[in-house]
Amino acid sequence: MRSRQVLPIAFLTLALVAGACSSGGSSSATADNGKLHVVAAENFWGSIAAQLGGDRATVKSIITNPDTDPHDYEATAADGRTVASAKYVIVNGIGYDPWASKLLAANPASGRLQLNVGDAVGVKPGGNPHRWYSPPDVQKVIDQITADYKRLAPGDAAFFDRQRATFISTGLARYKGLVADIRTKYSGVPVGASESIFTPLADALGLKLITPESFLDAISEGGEPAAADKSAIENQIRNHQIKVYVFNRQNSTPDVQSQVALAKAQGIPVSSVTETLEPANASFQEWQADQLQSLESALAKATGK
Repeated sequence: MRSRQVLPIAFLTLALVAGACSSGGSSSATADNGKLHVVAAENFWGSIAAQLGGDRATVKSIITNPDTDPHDYEATAADGRTVASAKYVIVNGIGYDPWASKLLAANPASGRLQLNVGDAVGVKPGGNPHRWYSPPDVQKVIDQITADYKRLAPGDAAFFDRQRATFISTGLARYKGLVADIRTKYSGVPVGASESIFTPLADALGLKLITPESFLDAISEGGEPAAADKSAIENQIRNHQIKVYVFNRQNSTPDVQSQVALAKAQGIPVSSVTETLEPANASFQEWQADQLQSLESALAKATGK
């Protein structure tokens, strides 16, 4: 994975101890206002957690700035204090946010539940960590968060079941509709991408992602892509072997920028995605649906469907 810098564990431990003392070290599953205190490492999971929790949970996401690269994030003392008082913490795992695991390890707490998304969806270390771009895995996370909320606050179990049902049927309606529509209309269409963040979504949509996997991984992990891979992608673009090119705006390296420019010059529609919510105050489903709408428009332009 790309290099990541984290604060020394001793410093984090001191920060967490201070945070625990300032919060009174409560072992209750709820905060002083009676709500579940939830922390998510990234705001895409935090948005889902907040909607499932409704007025029975307060959710704090650590990474909220679209300009922040979650891979390279450096945990702060404030993050330590935030985690120290939480009774439910959501981390992505799969090597995506090791800084979050360090925060938790520095402050073991009795009664605190932790959701590691990688574990919940069955993706082992070394696998593709971008599970929020997998609609089936998003559903698994929704189910697990609901189950964990009910475990932490059993008296509100019926409420959390209703929140889940409403979120799935109403909140995710446009998102799910776009996924189904794109899969129906464009399954099998060859596309290119800048990195592996798009792979889970391409799989769910039935798109044929033909970019060399080694290139996708190199860009995602901050490595130097092989010259042969770059040449292969340029040939795919020049020969119109792909219908649409998708790139991550938050990780647009010179190689990616060159491919975007070439695709546009060749008349190949370009669409984009981001790592985290954009704008930062968008909901998970608004963000994802807007990106899917843009992708569908690009596919329609490219195929005439």
